[in-house]
Amino acid sequence: MRKKIVLVILAFAVSALTAGIAHAVELDPKVISYTLPENIQWRDNAAHTNQSAILYGDPEKEGPYAMLLKWKAGNMSRPHYHPHDRFFIVVSGTWWVGTGKKFDPASTVPLPPGSYVVHYAKGIHYDGAKDGDTIIMVHGMGPATTTPAEEK
Repeated sequence: MRKKIVLVILAFAVSALTAGIAHAVELDPKVISYTLPENIQWRDNAAHTNQSAILYGDPEKEGPYAMLLKWKAGNMSRPHYHPHDRFFIVVSGTWWVGTGKKFDPASTVPLPPGSYVVHYAKGIHYDGAKDGDTIIMVHGMGPATTTPAEEK
């Protein structure tokens, strides 16, 4: 069931980011809602190292959510974990991921567009973008808190 939900979200995210929609007719808003790429509301994080756009739900509250994350080139997170499983699809760019408490960007694995990734609850990892901006879609259950776990 989760994979089906993720695939539906991926289809929406990819089409919303890459496809132009012709407006020959008006769609019934009780049946379908959509947001064109130029209307997606991106917000910078406090450090201005990435941006996020909430698609549905609220990652800070209990319950399901989906969002787009745009990692800016050269930005990597430090080792950390989350309390719940999180499900990702790489939409554009290359997302680099690594595991463990020691931060070692050279040991990360490149994941191209279309890759499906699961971060399991409390699994220590780090990730980000190296050479270019990367957009990923994440779906999970909130609250989506982050706990630092780096071993210095």
